[in-house]
Amino acid sequence: MHPIYTYIRQTLAGVYPEEETAALAKWILTDVFCLSTTELYAGKDMNFSKNECDRLEDILSRLKRYEPLQYILGKVDFCGLPFEVAPGALIPRPETAELIDWIISDYTDKAGVRILDVGTGSGCIPIVLGKKLKQSKITSWDVSEKALDIARRNKLLNQVDITLAQVDIFDTALPDIHVDVLVSNPPYITEKERSGMERNVLDWEPELALFVPDSDPLLFYRRIAEVGCDILVSGGTLYYEINRAYGKETVQLLEGMGYQSVELRKDMFGNDRMIKAFRP
Repeated sequence: MHPIYTYIRQTLAGVYPEEETAALAKWILTDVFCLSTTELYAGKDMNFSKNECDRLEDILSRLKRYEPLQYILGKVDFCGLPFEVAPGALIPRPETAELIDWIISDYTDKAGVRILDVGTGSGCIPIVLGKKLKQSKITSWDVSEKALDIARRNKLLNQVDITLAQVDIFDTALPDIHVDVLVSNPPYITEKERSGMERNVLDWEPELALFVPDSDPLLFYRRIAEVGCDILVSGGTLYYEINRAYGKETVQLLEGMGYQSVELRKDMFGNDRMIKAFRP
């Protein structure tokens, strides 16, 4: 094994679990310093320049303050596409990729699909959909101007045609729009769950995109579903990423609002994570 790999793991020992230090060490050496997997595991002897050593020490110092490596590097690969990431928007996660795949599988053979994404963050959902669903017309809303700045950069980076707008879903007057698909990965972590969260999420990722009150954990789902009753065409589809603790409650909420064929799906980790529902 490469000696720098061992050094990284030793430096981060006690800060992160052992399995995570191994993943971080491999990620840093392959992504930042461009070692191949063969070079990494063969322990190829190579001298780091002073600039490379300084870069490594800066990364390790920031990791010891629990800053996510994605934010340190300023980028992440998601669904095979490059994305800029920064503290103004959540880091895209595998569960969200599963939600996107569900939409793509349902609409891959349909041209001209009109889609609204609520709470776009980095823009990962609409950008991947725009790449995969050709001739689709995609609009994305977010209340955060910081998030929209990041989404705009990712739109340019991936050369995809989507419309981004600063909109608060709780406003009484919303843009006039009618769509076939309404998708959202809204804030869904309750305040009581805060104590169990990792510091690299809690200290760095935007609270605005994470938390809902304990008294109303379905706040965003209810409001977005209300809006969906107005803007989804008959037969249109609503897709949610959800809090795994409230799967049945979210299904009941949607059924109570008149949505039909409500389907709850688990993610790769076996947690209730995604919902699809039809507007009659």
